[in-house]
Amino acid sequence: MVSRMFRLVTEVDKARRDLLRTRLRETNTVASSTLRSLRGTPHEREFPLHVWVLDEGGGLAGGLVGHTWATWLHVTYLWVDARCRGAGLGSALLTEAERTAGDERGCAAARVETWDFQAPDFYTRHGYEVMCVIPDYPPGITEYTLVKRLGRRQPV
Repeated sequence: MVSRMFRLVTEVDKARRDLLRTRLRETNTVASSTLRSLRGTPHEREFPLHVWVLDEGGGLAGGLVGHTWATWLHVTYLWVDARCRGAGLGSALLTEAERTAGDERGCAAARVETWDFQAPDFYTRHGYEVMCVIPDYPPGITEYTLVKRLGRRQPV
């Protein structure tokens, strides 16, 4: 019988994180024909997608930060300044991100996570469907994951 010693370490280590990510990616690629088919294509990597609304003075009135990957748009942040809400800026930001993702990057779907006090109703009004609800994440708040199928488009 071979005895091995293991040590659990709780520390932030960027080099180990990068190595772990590489090894997990390799394992996933071997296990999934879908992920294997992405290798060497434009959909293999995450590409940032940012859309901004600037006021007359060039200040930030709102914005959407996300990325595209594997024919998906992932909306990470969408925010509109309180003074500008109700003017359709959030809808314009989301519509432009979806258009760019679909028309220019060939994305077929979009996803977003939002909290109950933020914008789940906004996203459902824009055709997103609730896929996951996590109550008490963080405590006292409910998190929603929503998904929308975009029209299948070819990149320009």
